Formats: sequence, C-alpha cells, structure tokens
Amino acid sequence: PAITPRTLFQAASVSKPVAAMAALRMVEQGQLDLDGDINTALTSWKLPEGKGKPSVRQLLSHTGGMTVSGFPGYAAGKSVPTLVQVLDGAWGANSKAIRVDTAPGSAMRYSGGGYTVLQQAMIDRSGKPFDVLLRESVLKPLGMNDSSFSQPLPAALQAQAARAHHEDGKPYPGGSHTYPELAAAGLWTTPEDLAKFVIAIQQGAAGSDSGVISAAMTRTMLTPVMGDYALGLQIGDGGKVFEHNGSNMGFRAVIVGSTDSGDGAVILTNGDEGLKLA
Repeated sequence: PAITPRTLFQAASVSKPVAAMAALRMVEQGQLDLDGDINTALTSWKLPEGKGKPSVRQLLSHTGGMTVSGFPGYAAGKSVPTLVQVLDGAWGANSKAIRVDTAPGSAMRYSGGGYTVLQQAMIDRSGKPFDVLLRESVLKPLGMNDSSFSQPLPAALQAQAARAHHEDGKPYPGGSHTYPELAAAGLWTTPEDLAKFVIAIQQGAAGSDSGVISAAMTRTMLTPVMGDYALGLQIGDGGKVFEHNGSNMGFRAVIVGSTDSGDGAVILTNGDEGLKLA
C-alpha cells in the first residue's frame, strides 16, 4: 500500500528520547531517583555487581559504563525472549548480557543496554507494562495517537505499518523485526507524532510545561552530561539544537529541533539507505 501521513514506521533509536521523557516524568513524580543507584528501583531483576552502580542520569546519557550498544531484533513470527532474558543474554537472546564493565561516569559510550536496564526499572516502579506506561505518560498527553511501543505491532495496526526494505530496495522477506528492547528501539510512530514530541521539547525549553514534564526538567533533559549527549538527546550548535537518529533493520529515522528558532524536522524512512535520503 502507498505510504500516507498515518503510516507507521519503526523509530529505532529515536525511541530513546521518548523513553527518556517518560523516565524523567517518573523522576518528577518521585518514582525514580535521577542520581541514585538504579538497583534501588529494580525488583524483578538486579544489575549484577560490576565496576559500579549507574544512575538514571547516567543510563540516559550513555555514561553508565554499560555494555551492548544496540540490538538486531528478532525475525517476525519467531519467539522473542523475555526482557530478563535479554538483560542476562540468556537462552533465546541474540545479544550479550548487559553489564557494567566501565566505571559509571568515566566515559560516554553509546549503550542501548543501559536503556534496557532502565526499561526494567520503569516497569518495576510503575507496575505497568512498558507500552501501557509510555502510552499513558507520554504518547497520549502529547497527542501522539498513532504511536505505540507494542512489539510486535498488534494485528489491528499491521495494515498501517510501512514495510522494511533492504539497501537494494527490496522488502525484507518475513517483514519487520520485533524488538523487545522497547525503550532502546521499540517505538512505532509517524512523522507528525514525532513532530509533536519535538515541539513539546521546544516548548519546555522556552519555559512552558509540556504536559509531560516541567520546563525545568526539559532543560535538564537538554543539558549534556558528557560530550554532546544529554538525557536521551544529542545537543549541537552551542546548545541550540537537539537531535537523534535511529537505525533498525529496514528502517532509518532522524529527528532534529532548534530551541532557538523553533524550526525542526522529522524524517522516517523504511529502507536501510534511508539516512542518505534524510
């Protein structure tokens, strides 16, 4: 089917800033401690002793010393490991165990693994499935009505979804991969919905409550921790631009917004060469 404004794409790592905003809302509500040991928020699984205890701020900014940069996903229709199996690199998981192997706070190293630990903490603290938590805390308040963190995508939404394409332009046989690592890579969304998210950050930076987090927390979200990475967003142009891109099998995504001019762009593509187009 032809793509329309309501066609769903995998946002891939552009899931991270959306998950980050949900985590920061939980911080404002007292459910998560921004600078406390993440293990205090985890109940159904604990991060094993490593080189230290990362905080929410460190996990969101890729400074937690965490392993596993990204995830390949699972073929459509195949069995998918549980989140705890992914965290432990256990039976069924196609990624390694997620652990702290560098002192937290010592370096910035991109880690989808850190977001996966945070996903478990957010589930444990809220008592809700992650897709429900994100719908209630971020997607619905921002009017992102065509977006979902449900993986695999529910049957009712399948007809609305773009097909993943290989770099040679052919569709991937079997369809889109499933990503149980929802916070790191699991969002299905539209350009318009992500534009609402970008605008919410711009409004927060300008001093208004986004409806999800306060203006002060938005400024925290936009403050780099190490290098150019803040809490779920990369910051550029002397602090005036926030951005993120994403790469899942057959999908490439880019969001960018200026806190100075109010300009922004969202580009979602359903092909492995999509970033060149973007």
